[in-house]
Amino acid sequence: MILDDLTAAVAKRLVTDKRHISPQEMKQNALAVPGKEGFPFEAALGKPELSFICEVKRASPSKGLIAPEFPYVDIAREYEKIGAAAISCLTERDYFKGSTRYLQEIAAAVTIPVLRKDFIIDEYQIYEARAIGAAAILLICAVLDDEKLVRFFNLAQELGLSALVEAHDEREVQRAIACGARIIGVNNRNLKDFTVSLDTSCRLRALVPPQIRFVAESGIRTRAHVDKLRQHGVDAVLIGETLMRSPDKQAMIDELRGISHG
Repeated sequence: MILDDLTAAVAKRLVTDKRHISPQEMKQNALAVPGKEGFPFEAALGKPELSFICEVKRASPSKGLIAPEFPYVDIAREYEKIGAAAISCLTERDYFKGSTRYLQEIAAAVTIPVLRKDFIIDEYQIYEARAIGAAAILLICAVLDDEKLVRFFNLAQELGLSALVEAHDEREVQRAIACGARIIGVNNRNLKDFTVSLDTSCRLRALVPPQIRFVAESGIRTRAHVDKLRQHGVDAVLIGETLMRSPDKQAMIDELRGISHG
């Protein structure tokens, strides 16, 4: 399963990272960075209208290289300009060709909150997220047992970081709610065969209490997709490949929002 390969790669890389910057030093680096008051990522998703989390992504395991040219800071600034509520930045190095440097530079260049999109399996990565300027982290139910999910969620809260807790099915939604999640993301991509169905978000939305922010992820490419999710009470959509491949990101996000220029 691809998740096993991804987490194995992350675990291997963490050994090297911890030699370069020790866990104690990383913790000190994190605490030296002023905390972000009021959980800005969560606040950004609390608007009455549907919020857009726009993703800066160079590659993915399912699609390969998405952006051969990758002016990531310029892309992030454009996302802010066209009305993104928040930015998601891939930092996973092997399969997504991401980097913590990308996030650090993006967070310094924009005023909207930035989500660290990675496979968090160690507290070290949570401290690192704060140290590089992230406002939020991704916690994936499928790669964390209940003990780690709760512990990592609580640490993120202590550090002033929001946690987007990602689920793929009914059981994982219940686990996300049980850990105290205030933002739940449902990934429409089946992690076993990579097929995508928006019905996953539509079906699972009913299980999530209205006070918890609900984010739909993966496979959102058209206005009809956005309209369908809006009708099911989704608070935000996370869109990566569709925007990354679009030469005119303003026109694309306007199309997704249903804004006509005719």
